[in-house]
This record gives sequence, C-alpha cells and structure tokens, in this order.
Amino acid sequence: MVRDARGLGPHDHLCWRYDGPAELRPRVREFLTEGLAIGERVGWAGFGPVTRLVDQLLAVEGMAEALDRGAAQVVPLSATGAVIEPSAQVRVYADATAAALAAGFTGLRVVAESTPLVRTATQLDAFARYEHLVDQYLAGHPFSSMCVYDGAELAQGVIEQLACLHPTSNQDSVGFHLHASTAEFFSGTLSGELDLSTADLFTTALDRTALPLRGMELVVDARGLDFIDHRSLLRLFDHARRRSAPLVLHVSRTGPARIVNVLDVADVRVELHQERVA
Repeated sequence: MVRDARGLGPHDHLCWRYDGPAELRPRVREFLTEGLAIGERVGWAGFGPVTRLVDQLLAVEGMAEALDRGAAQVVPLSATGAVIEPSAQVRVYADATAAALAAGFTGLRVVAESTPLVRTATQLDAFARYEHLVDQYLAGHPFSSMCVYDGAELAQGVIEQLACLHPTSNQDSVGFHLHASTAEFFSGTLSGELDLSTADLFTTALDRTALPLRGMELVVDARGLDFIDHRSLLRLFDHARRRSAPLVLHVSRTGPARIVNVLDVADVRVELHQERVA
C-alpha cells in the first residue's frame, strides 16, 4: 500500500481511490511531474471534450510548457456507459507508448480517470480483465499507469476488485495483490494474505486473469505472500489445472509447502527461498 504517487518507475501500475478532485490533484501532480523529470511523455485520460481535459491537465503545475512541446497529452476515453474491449484498449496504449519512444521520450506515463467505465457489473468485469492485460503489457514495456477511481461514485467492493489486480494501491482493504512480474521467469506475482476473508475476491480475480505460462508451467512468485490457507491454495491449483499446467510456487515461508504435503496435491511444486520480497 502506498500513501502518495511518488517514486514510481517506468513499469509501475498504481490503483488510486480518491474522494473529490482536491484530494486527487496532488497525486496527479506527483505522478506526472516525476514522469517528465525522467524524460517520459505524460498523459491525462478522461471523459468529456478535449478542451475540458486540457484545462484539467493545465491545473497541474508545469503542464502548459509540456503540452506546448508535446511532452504532455490528453487522451479522450470512450463514452460514459461503454463496455471496454480489453485487448483493443491495451493496443491503444501500446501504440501510444511506441509513438512516445519514436518521438524521443523514454516512455509513456498516464493518469486514467476510469470511474464511468466500472459502474455496472458488465463494465466492471470487462475493465478488470483489461486491467490484468494492461498490467501484463506494462511489465515488459516502458509504460506506467495510475488508474484513479472516485470512491464516492462506486458501490462497495468495486475498487477492491480492481486494486487487487495492481501491484500497488492506496487501499488497505485489499488483502492481496495478483499481478504481472517484470521478471520473465515468473508467470506472475502474488503477495499479501489469502484466507477466508479474501476467498470470494481471490476466486473472482483468478477468473479474470490468464497469467502466461513459463515452460508449460504456471510459475508464481509468491515470496511476498505472508499467508495462504488451504482453500486458497486449492483455488490456485484449480486455476492452473484449468490451464492444463503444473503449478510452481516460489515462496519465502514454509507454510505453503506444508499444506501441499498434507493435501498430497499432485502437479504442485513449492520452491523455498530464504529471502523475502516486499
């Protein structure tokens, strides 16, 4: 969990819940000005006329000069009420990242106001799948994103469904994070705690993800996992089995290995590491 939007690198993916524009504005300034400082092109993605988006971006100190030289841009999003097509939206940002690199920037950094795209159950399911896919993309490319959601406008539990698919968020109500890994050896990363209180959220997150296989195995970096109960481990195993892949867990604690031995689960291998990943 993070308290501000500073110190994030070229592959970071931050989920930020805000309550009102006044609370959001300092975080947008932190995220975008640090991007400019390391040579990235930065963007503000939102809804409404382009002139309104430009005015919102100009509210951030230093953005007028950045707009003039093409280092800052606005990105109009789909109409309110639309259901996003996950793969198509990832391609939009992939093209924008390529354009930024071609223009001489070190990468792309975007703040995206996506509240209107997650209001209904159908929208939320599609957008969560997009969050997973774009997380896979940015783990291997110089693109970073801060996804912002107005907590006052969304039903309880919505932001948690999105935040758990990000490496970082400002939500202490999220018990775990399931996301891409920047290390090619791993299919993905799992951190936090998995128990009865997170069971439904973890099941939903697994249903929305398709972590890439490594050598025909689902290799999960779980060194930042503090606890996992047997139900969650079986859910993860079942997810791997549906992918027709053995499950390999890299952990820093002995608990998961003991559970696997007690349950006598086939096609699960636990690799114990002495170091712990935060």
